[in-house]
Amino acid sequence: MKSEEWFLELVDELFPREHDFIGLSRGDDCAVLRGGSDYCVSSDLFLEGVHFRRDYFSPADIGYKGLAVNISDIAAMGAKPVAFTLDLTVPPELDDAFWRDMLKSMSMLARQNDMVLAGGDLSRAEKIGMSISVFGVGGSTGFVRRANCSFGDILFTVGDLGLARTGLMSLEADGIQARETLPAAVNAHLRPKPKVLVGTLLNAAGVKSLMDVSDGLARDLPRLLGPDLGADLTLDPSELHRDVTAYAESIGTDPAEFAVLGGEDYALLGAVSPFDAGRAESVPGFTRIGTVTKTPGIVLNGTPFTAQGFDHFSQ
Repeated sequence: MKSEEWFLELVDELFPREHDFIGLSRGDDCAVLRGGSDYCVSSDLFLEGVHFRRDYFSPADIGYKGLAVNISDIAAMGAKPVAFTLDLTVPPELDDAFWRDMLKSMSMLARQNDMVLAGGDLSRAEKIGMSISVFGVGGSTGFVRRANCSFGDILFTVGDLGLARTGLMSLEADGIQARETLPAAVNAHLRPKPKVLVGTLLNAAGVKSLMDVSDGLARDLPRLLGPDLGADLTLDPSELHRDVTAYAESIGTDPAEFAVLGGEDYALLGAVSPFDAGRAESVPGFTRIGTVTKTPGIVLNGTPFTAQGFDHFSQ
């Protein structure tokens, strides 16, 4: 990279400054956001060696996923993303083409979601790291929260469970060759699709509780339920993506259990009252996976499920 000024000029080339949500754009000490109503804010870290490896992530994959995982949090609130900030650590040995490809991919995803880059910061470092904060606005009914479930509610997902885990495990085992053997799974890991439209439709349909599945269903479902409720899940392996079923069977694992452990699915997980289920079921991709029970814990296909799933501090 030639200089910090070169980098900032590249940002200005790829990311427009003007947006209805921005009162004062990049270039001052702070951006000014026009917030005519409540807005939600989410932040995520995306770190080399922790969340991605340059061995099999292209520069474009890094830029795309770094922003996509943040947009997914906004979708999980039933909201629409409007702006984001980007704090970036920059290893000096990477060339100009790397940063152009990375930022161009991020820029394209931002444009697809009508988002503006409001500001951020740069620092030299040994590895690539991003801290992104995303701002979103709710619909006419506001935002959909977690942990608002009741006994008897219907649990549902929108998105493929276990597919990103299949892609990650394949990439770790086979490197970039996995792009050829399991392209759908690899793409699910490298380029997750934030479900913004689906989230707003679920919000309008009256779902009670919603979140995105980033750490796997086994870890995230208890966060949705809260401490006093449980779940009775029914997952038919025939309803899972064929790559998930085939991969799980190839390593001698039950496909349903493999999918529940998951990780980085960025599917939406929610609960809806049986009385409002009709409207929610009309949302594309809605898949009923079980019901909320009075007894804490997860039962999967009639058997208690005790595996804990992914935890950043226990791996």
